[in-house]
Amino acid sequence: MLTRSPYTPPHLFLDNMPYFITGAIYQKRPLLAQSRVKETLLELIHETLAKYQWELHHWVILDNHYHWLGQSYIGKNLSKIIQYIHSRSAMLMSSLTQAEKPIWWNYWDYCPRNETDYFTRLNYLLNNPVKHGYVDNLHDYTWSTFPSLFAEVGRDALVQQFKTYPNYKNLSLSEANNDDF
Repeated sequence: MLTRSPYTPPHLFLDNMPYFITGAIYQKRPLLAQSRVKETLLELIHETLAKYQWELHHWVILDNHYHWLGQSYIGKNLSKIIQYIHSRSAMLMSSLTQAEKPIWWNYWDYCPRNETDYFTRLNYLLNNPVKHGYVDNLHDYTWSTFPSLFAEVGRDALVQQFKTYPNYKNLSLSEANNDDF
């Protein structure tokens, strides 16, 4: 099912499908810069996805946005999941930073269509700290699943993954392109 209101991007609600989610802070403010905020956001993502029986495969949290890749259980729960994560994390960010509301701008969802699409999005997610200039080496960024994935599958497997699915370098998130947050 596809839903759309005049103020939000279109959202797909599909059961048992992979999802690539992006959440963005209003006006790209660095409200996620503090480690405590990143930690709380990650805990909320884990807790909320578990509550709704969604799987979290990979994630990255930057200072003004995040991405996660997972598997839906009941697709129509996506808006409830994001609303809970964003409302709870907004309370913390407001108290720590005295930021004016709104805190979150929006979220965008995308369902990878096949293995190539999935791994292109995964490589994009993993490479995001380098793309945005946070680090030169992915090992140096701790707010991502890259370190645990590296430990799990090893260097050779990740090198092969990035070689096999190189289009992450040119990926433009079309779902968010027309949204000037």
